Amino acid sequence: MAISLRLNPLTTHFKTHQRFLLHKPISSTVSLITDPSKPRIFTVKSVNDSSHHPPVTPEKPRWESFLSNAASLYPVYVTVGGIVACLRPSTFSWFVKCGPTSYTLTLGFIMLVMGLTLELKDLVNLFLQRPISILFGCAAQYTIMPGFGFIISKALGLSPSISVGLILLSCCPGGTASNVVTLIAQGDVPLSVVMTVCTTLSAVILTPLLTKILAGTCVPVDAIGLSISTLQVVVAPILVGSYVKSNFPKSVRGVTPFAPLLAVLASALLACSVFSENVVRMQSSVLDVSLSSDLSPLHLTKAVLSSDFGVVMLSVLLLHFAGFFVGYLTAALGGFGEPQRRAISIEVGMQNSSLGVVLATAHFASPLVALPPAMSAVIMNIMGSSLGFFWRFINPANSTNTSKVAEE
Repeated sequence: MAISLRLNPLTTHFKTHQRFLLHKPISSTVSLITDPSKPRIFTVKSVNDSSHHPPVTPEKPRWESFLSNAASLYPVYVTVGGIVACLRPSTFSWFVKCGPTSYTLTLGFIMLVMGLTLELKDLVNLFLQRPISILFGCAAQYTIMPGFGFIISKALGLSPSISVGLILLSCCPGGTASNVVTLIAQGDVPLSVVMTVCTTLSAVILTPLLTKILAGTCVPVDAIGLSISTLQVVVAPILVGSYVKSNFPKSVRGVTPFAPLLAVLASALLACSVFSENVVRMQSSVLDVSLSSDLSPLHLTKAVLSSDFGVVMLSVLLLHFAGFFVGYLTAALGGFGEPQRRAISIEVGMQNSSLGVVLATAHFASPLVALPPAMSAVIMNIMGSSLGFFWRFINPANSTNTSKVAEE
């Protein structure tokens, strides 16, 4: 959609009613062009008949806009996949049978795609421009979530396997879906992207270390094995993708429009497959509770919530709620502006559940360890998307009372 405004030459009138032109009359046109792939963002271009300005850059092709919009529907894909996994778990059996190799390769592909869209030198420059907000967000990511993962597992008295799964999930870096949700919520998208990259690269050390410290009392944790796996399936693909983008830009340019959608579909497939693997076990647990007791609806609800299904759902809900709420609160106390608060809140609250699934299936014998990360992929995206759409209708406050930290 294009809106053209014709500007007439400015004039000044004196008492003698003589009219003097303040500048040479020229035909000037200012076009406000909306980019359908970027909500509420206007590109202002000036076209002057007598100027030597470069020609107007053509808009993105419609098919690229379609692919971009389709990639932003990741929460929808995960939610629909979760429903299918509950109703027909056998739908994903072909992928489950190839695990955990299929899980590892899929996550490696997702991280490779992420690397193809990144220029590390640009990220380094952005980090140097805004170090305080980025370091603050990364510190919040690796303190708030692991802390609450440990507290919730103890408060609810979770079994050792589910406790390890919840703690492992809480120690994972931020997920790429947080960038989409931040865009929807009118948050600080560049901050969200850099936080995702920094926490992901840091995961090779912090995720195994924190998991070892917090979950090592429940079951043995191979921190070195977790670190090597994280390096192989996360850090290495990102670096390879970034290297390919820097050295073969023309080849990457042809793949880039399709890459985000493929990565989103692969991530949804990974999460829903692991979720379907545990659905049968959860359904049987709930069915046993409902059939083996003649309880009132209230007591039956309590019995269902005390089953593996109910306990995992409640613990994951509490973990992500704590991440969103406390993440926003700490950013507000840190004096950041509203867009930064939203970005930090979403980045802290949304985890890379795919990494949690891969590490759980590769390094722990019990399949219940992978259940919290798998269920998180569904619950987290529903919660994050709901928060994003809620914030979308509330414009970030243009407050002048924010501290200098927010203006770096």
